[in-house]
Amino acid sequence: MDYHEPVELLDNRARDISRMLHSLKEEVEAVNWYHQRVSASNNPEVKEILAHNRDEEIEHAVMAIEWLRRNAPGWDEELRKYLFTSDAIVGLEEGEKDSFINNNLRPSRLSIGSMKN
Repeated sequence: MDYHEPVELLDNRARDISRMLHSLKEEVEAVNWYHQRVSASNNPEVKEILAHNRDEEIEHAVMAIEWLRRNAPGWDEELRKYLFTSDAIVGLEEGEKDSFINNNLRPSRLSIGSMKN
């Protein structure tokens, strides 16, 4: 492990969080490697196997994220804020659900009231 503080000063929870963050990093790297291999291959069977492997790594990464959500400070709040929403991501950070960008990406909706002007 790559600790930035003396390991003897870290409690078991901090060491477990570090382990999980390292595992998450490794899983995300593996997703990237497999995804590049899928994209580069011209062999359908190779692509299928590599895509399966990539998806397994995604599963592992998500499991690590869920453990962090349950056990590491700040993760639950941030994941609840950003995941499974269609609002503009930066707008969520700024607390603006209907940010300028989000409004300009939405198709306009005309109504009778808006046509009267």
